[in-house]
Amino acid sequence: MTTQPPGDTDDDGRFDSATERSSGTADRHPNAQPLPPGPDGYPIVGNTLEFVRDPFGFYDELEEYGDVVRYRVAGRTFAALFAPASVERVLVGEPKRFERFLFSDLGLDFAPEGLLFTDGAQWRTQRRAMQPAFTIDRIRSYADAMVDEAERTAESWRDGQPVALNRDFSDLTLRILSKALFDVDADPDAEDEPITRAARVINERGDSRRLSTFLPTWLPTPANRRFRRAMAAYRDRVDELIARRRADPDGDDLLSILLRTDDLSETEIRDNLITFTFAGHETTSLGLTYTCMLLAEHDDVAETLRRELETVLDGERPRFEHVPQLEYTERVLNEAMRLYPPAYVLFRRATEDAVVGGYRIPEGTVLSLPQFHLHTDERFYDDPEAFRPERWSEDRDRPEYAYFPFGGGPRHCIGMRFATLEMKLVLATLVRRFDLRLLSDPDPELAVGATLQPDEDVRVRVRRRS
Repeated sequence: MTTQPPGDTDDDGRFDSATERSSGTADRHPNAQPLPPGPDGYPIVGNTLEFVRDPFGFYDELEEYGDVVRYRVAGRTFAALFAPASVERVLVGEPKRFERFLFSDLGLDFAPEGLLFTDGAQWRTQRRAMQPAFTIDRIRSYADAMVDEAERTAESWRDGQPVALNRDFSDLTLRILSKALFDVDADPDAEDEPITRAARVINERGDSRRLSTFLPTWLPTPANRRFRRAMAAYRDRVDELIARRRADPDGDDLLSILLRTDDLSETEIRDNLITFTFAGHETTSLGLTYTCMLLAEHDDVAETLRRELETVLDGERPRFEHVPQLEYTERVLNEAMRLYPPAYVLFRRATEDAVVGGYRIPEGTVLSLPQFHLHTDERFYDDPEAFRPERWSEDRDRPEYAYFPFGGGPRHCIGMRFATLEMKLVLATLVRRFDLRLLSDPDPELAVGATLQPDEDVRVRVRRRS
């Protein structure tokens, strides 16, 4: 797994890669170009009903119109991009021209002053303030705690026990993140645990299969009431942890680092902690869930992975120093996140008229960049639906942005190194101890919420290896 995102830029958005700009399409006057093609939809509602009914099937239909496709959902005009060069231009080439879009006008801004939702100078100030918490040396310091918590999970698994991977990995990654962010021991099993409840309602609120997703949060629907209650409890919990750390400010966790900077307000500190708690916990747990689900169905891959772990670890406990040698482990994770990217689609909004892929993109158009679709495009992957980690060791001339599970450009995921280290160490701890046999559907129904969630628990039976 890469430790730096492909095609990265400086904060000024300078574009250093060969992209659409080389062909001149980025520089032509927008009014001289046609609008993208796309399905007509219905009066007023546009394509909302088709999208809500089957989001994955809807993107399949869109692709039939080409690599830039126009559609309308919930009163907004969108353009889906299916060409890696166009994705790269939007994320890397001109990020200031295509700002982040997260449906905040519908009330999904659960941490409006955090990195996820801010733009411009405020975002750059926050990113610089938090960068020291994500250096290699800092991340190295979390490795032992990651393995400690993974071993705790291993000890909780009994031979022959059925396990819901998504639930156990959610608990595990929440414990790891709570240590790194706050230096506290979280209890995900507690009925009043606000972090777990908040993650659940954020995904419910972002589930595009629900018409309620497109309604403002101030409407008194049952889902909106659950969302407001859970988020209020979440904020209270974070405020409590901030107050505790102010009384003892010499810690080494992210909260302590943020409290020592003069660049962030109290609200910005709180909202960034909320952002990292949700984003870092949920996406990593899903990455582990889908990886282990695939390993449970592919004995040959699991056995190759175990042979690497036996060779590299040589009976030792996994450590940070082992990670660079875990090359096949990296390929397994790459392949799992290709097929099941936890953050499965990105959105950007055009801040001015532009041309992308030869088509006019009017100001205000929302661009959708669907990782889940590009990751399985047969133009870039042989046998794209197959789980084949070996493809990542092959010398193939594949466009960089045919694969972008952590985004790209200035706004790539700041926690990418933390997440990849965590997933490698957790796999190294668990896979060599257990055989996994899948009990649930090998082709699970997926809920397209804020992250790519399984619609039902991903269940395996664990067998302890002698």
